[in-house]
Amino acid sequence: MSILDILYPYTCPFCGKVIERAKGRGACSSCMDQLPYIRGPRCMQCGKPLSDENQEYCYDCLHTHHIYDRGLSLWLHQSLAASAIYQFKFHNRRIYSHFFAEQMAEHFGDNIRRWGIQLIVPVPLSRKKRRQRGYNQAELLAKDIGKLMNIPVECKSLVRIRNTKPQKKLDMRARRSNLRHAFAWKNRWRPPACVLLIDDIYTTGNTIDYAAQVLRRAGAQKVYFLTISIGQGY
Repeated sequence: MSILDILYPYTCPFCGKVIERAKGRGACSSCMDQLPYIRGPRCMQCGKPLSDENQEYCYDCLHTHHIYDRGLSLWLHQSLAASAIYQFKFHNRRIYSHFFAEQMAEHFGDNIRRWGIQLIVPVPLSRKKRRQRGYNQAELLAKDIGKLMNIPVECKSLVRIRNTKPQKKLDMRARRSNLRHAFAWKNRWRPPACVLLIDDIYTTGNTIDYAAQVLRRAGAQKVYFLTISIGQGY
């Protein structure tokens, strides 16, 4: 064990217990057994869990025209998962990124290959939020997934040009208005045909949709997404 490991020990993202990262999978066995992985039928567009296996789409996707093509998430955004993402996002636990990326590559690697992903792009933060937080959690995830899947990652071309309000504080109509014209593609080169967007949480899909809209206008033909967690479908 190094001096850094002693001074800054690796802790389980879910319960905070100190563990030896090299000997485990990045989380303690007790928490791994309790994680809210999405099992059974999923919405064929956003990937939310469905209670009826005869359903193809969740209520949200049946009543919304999404601009992205399809997406998947590891866990339901509840209890353990929500707490871990909060630590990762707001308490400088950047070290958790690799564990989340490993989980995403392990569970969705086949999907990434099937989709024919040629480029990975993180959902950007505004300059103000980036300065305040010191990092973009989606960018850390994207880079780690790119390394694991051997896919290039582009972090500078898709930018957030408006400092939007937190989506969780707004109703559906306000969420859409909040993100309108929030993103831009600032480079002249065109993205490849199949692009994968990476973010931490999927709720209504507005953020992914507006980012996908910009990517499509820049030249992408297919836009998919992966997130760590997602809200409950019905």
